[in-house]
Amino acid sequence: MHPALAVGLVFSGCCSNVVFLELLARKFPGCGNIVTFAQFLLIAVEGFIFQANFGRKRPAIPIRYYVIMVTMFFTVSVVNNYALNLNISMPLHMIFRSGSLIANMILGIIILHKRYSASKYLSIVLVSLGIFICTLMSAKQVASHSTSIEEDGSTSFLWWLLGIAALTFALLLSARMGIFQETLYKEYGKHSKEALFYNHALPLPGFLLLAPDIYNHAVMFTQSEPFQLPPLGIQMPIMWFYLLMNVITQYVCIRGVFILTTECPSLTVTLVVTLRKFLSLIFSILYFKNPFTAWHWIGTFLVFLGTLLYTEVWNTIKTAPGKDKKEVKKE
Repeated sequence: MHPALAVGLVFSGCCSNVVFLELLARKFPGCGNIVTFAQFLLIAVEGFIFQANFGRKRPAIPIRYYVIMVTMFFTVSVVNNYALNLNISMPLHMIFRSGSLIANMILGIIILHKRYSASKYLSIVLVSLGIFICTLMSAKQVASHSTSIEEDGSTSFLWWLLGIAALTFALLLSARMGIFQETLYKEYGKHSKEALFYNHALPLPGFLLLAPDIYNHAVMFTQSEPFQLPPLGIQMPIMWFYLLMNVITQYVCIRGVFILTTECPSLTVTLVVTLRKFLSLIFSILYFKNPFTAWHWIGTFLVFLGTLLYTEVWNTIKTAPGKDKKEVKKE
């Protein structure tokens, strides 16, 4: 598949996915478990058929390593989705998750004793400052909102603090998982499609622990107002429609990212994913009219500037024309 088409899949799939996730979260803030389960189930079924060949194909990486990776992946996914139930807005959620690249770098320094250039250390400062500004402004919004609701003002703020703690934990654990994957790929080679399947298939039994919550939200989804699918004329509860579209767009996004990782350099993949997050954030703010002050915009700008600085996009752009000229001269 052409890389341009893959980029289109990433942008269309991921941006649409954010819309349907927010539609679900606004109606039922605690529905993260059923959303995660549906996403995992679809990707696991697809991988079981096309990647594992109905269980007949042996994995290139030993299962025991996948179990460790899956435990971290499952925990990150559940905690990230559950944070939406803790007074965390979708824009703040996306900004926080944009710090994953920098969190991975910090843990790389601590665990793998890596050393980086001055520009990458500067990127840490920019991203950290951006997230701090956005978090501080969101805290003030929660506090001001709490004063207008006297009966649960302090409680809502404490839940928000718990949400920030949950996002921080998920961010660090996700970075640790990235380092673990890096060491595995060095030893066994890159098998991203295989990892995608096992990361979604092995955690499925873990959802039994969340079965009561998933069942309760399934009942609530079924009781939501009916929605008619225009082309088919079929009626279904609107929340189930939102969930179906969320799962489909999530799959499209993941497939697009997978194609990019096989067709393009890692720098290109990082840049595309970063721009996708930025567009998703802007769309969420404008479409859902989420509260976003000038300070939020400053913090967001610092986060994405720091991320682009980390990927060294500027150096790549500067050196590319020079390289082309040299190649022409040689010919």
